Amino acid sequence: MPSTAATERSPAVRTLLRLWPHLRPVRARWFSAAVVAVLASLTSLVIPLVLKWLVDGPIADGDTAGVWLGALWVLLLGLAEALLFGLRRWLVARPLSSVEADMREALYRRLQRLPIAFHDRWPSGQLLSRATTDLMIIRMFLAFPLTFLLVNGVTILAGVIVMLSMDRSLGLLVLIPVIPVIVVCTVFEKRFAEASRTAQDQVGDVTTLVEESVLGIRVIKGFGRHRSQARAFRELTHRLRGTELRKARLLGGIMAVIVVLPELAIGTCLVLGTVRVADGTLSAGTLVAFLSTALALHWPVISIGFLLAMSQEAATATARYFEVMDTEPESAADDRPATAASQALPASPASPATSASPVSRATAKAPTAVKEGGLRLEGVRFRYPDAPADAPPVLDGVDLHVRPGESLALVGTTGSGKTTLTALIPRLHEITEGRITLDGVDITAMPREELRARVAVAFEDPTLFSATVGENVLMGAADRDERTDPEVLGRALGVAQAGFVHALPQGVDTQVGEQGLSLSGGQRQRLALARAVVGSPDFLVLDDPLSALDVHTEAAVEAALREVLADTTALIVAHRPSTVLLADRVALLSGGRIAAVGDHHELLRTNAEYAWLMSGAPLEPEEARR
Repeated sequence: MPSTAATERSPAVRTLLRLWPHLRPVRARWFSAAVVAVLASLTSLVIPLVLKWLVDGPIADGDTAGVWLGALWVLLLGLAEALLFGLRRWLVARPLSSVEADMREALYRRLQRLPIAFHDRWPSGQLLSRATTDLMIIRMFLAFPLTFLLVNGVTILAGVIVMLSMDRSLGLLVLIPVIPVIVVCTVFEKRFAEASRTAQDQVGDVTTLVEESVLGIRVIKGFGRHRSQARAFRELTHRLRGTELRKARLLGGIMAVIVVLPELAIGTCLVLGTVRVADGTLSAGTLVAFLSTALALHWPVISIGFLLAMSQEAATATARYFEVMDTEPESAADDRPATAASQALPASPASPATSASPVSRATAKAPTAVKEGGLRLEGVRFRYPDAPADAPPVLDGVDLHVRPGESLALVGTTGSGKTTLTALIPRLHEITEGRITLDGVDITAMPREELRARVAVAFEDPTLFSATVGENVLMGAADRDERTDPEVLGRALGVAQAGFVHALPQGVDTQVGEQGLSLSGGQRQRLALARAVVGSPDFLVLDDPLSALDVHTEAAVEAALREVLADTTALIVAHRPSTVLLADRVALLSGGRIAAVGDHHELLRTNAEYAWLMSGAPLEPEEARR
């Protein structure tokens, strides 16, 4: 995740204006709510005028009926104000909840479309806090501060005009605190924005730690690391507490200025107004009305601090939200068809490692459309986007051909790039150079949806979701009808030898729990394998799919899997001879390239590195130096 210090911060107003398009569906109701709130606030300013009439008229004249009439008007105006504010809340509550829900859905959709490199870089807690806390702050801003910044501004302006019309000298006296308040608000806005951003990032860090601790609870308990985790959590929460206290001090400082200066001005007006009433230059009703108007503006004025604080928090939350939304997704622009030149690009000449391929040199020079089918990698190079510029690429000129209907085992030392290579086929990562074709079609010329419907993947680390067994397996079915077909589910479970699901409390309808931790590693791996084969894909990519199985279950799965592999083109990452024997041929990945391709027994005899990987035989000195 980009560091906070490196993140550009737009001015609050410019940042908040980015929310305007999201208000489009509810603008009418929001404007109506703002108008209603303005009317309610202006209604409160009519009450002082009634009091002026009441004091200078019925009270001064001893007119009891007039006093009751004035009291009735004050009561009616108070009720009208309360009803109007209630109407405002009703007008905005449901629409703004819809805005929040729509923004949350948009964020989730964007997260699904962002490349794997983004998710590798961003802590999950930071993304969770943006989808929950930040959007809640934005909704609260749209419902309250955004409206009342307008309402209170109009109210203060109208109140000042009313006070100036009553008595100009007292009105100018009340305006004296305006300049220092503006200066203080300007300083406060900048400092509070920095503290707010820091606090919200720290909330994301706390969320990340909690999530990791819950998901890794077995490791924490198994190694007795609960105390160190508790210390780490305490450090993060104390850091967050310090930031929140800093925010409180900033808010307390501005509130002191906003409250004290206007109160001093009102107190001064009270003294001077009383003197003027005593010498007959000001009526008592005017003084009462003036002071009532000033007190009516008390809340709009002191709320400036709260509104600025909430607006800054909303601006920070908005900036954090759009940090994700502005990230370039895996868009349709990336699914553009290959150019004619690209489609006609000749294949790279076969390397020595792939010379066993039956494709002739003449065929290799033909356009893609007439090439031999299957899965082909031509001159594929890959470097992770955030890798140092001087770091060697993970894959450096990989040439490989898996013929139609063939299964090819991919072997290599740990860290040789096997898993990375398998991630390039469904475009979980984008290749740096070269190209990959399926049945002669460049994968960059296919929409990702079509590509991933044709290629099924079973990852080395099986991930299950908080759903039923059946829902987890049928997630791999590309056809919507297949997702409701119990026979399709049964066949996939049979291939993966996952009959254990029928002994679960609700069978295939059993909830497996978050990350599938209620199941053993072997059970999770079998369900992941069932998910890969359930849709009868054209191409199958298996990343060491049997590593967590015991030898008896492995033998049963292999027997069933051979039937599936007979009808599909498969690339299988393998570490054990038993898995290698599932494949028709074997490719050795070494030094970022395909070092050898051939039959398992042939490579055992002719390739020392392969023999060492499969049997632990010592390498010859010249092989060990490679």
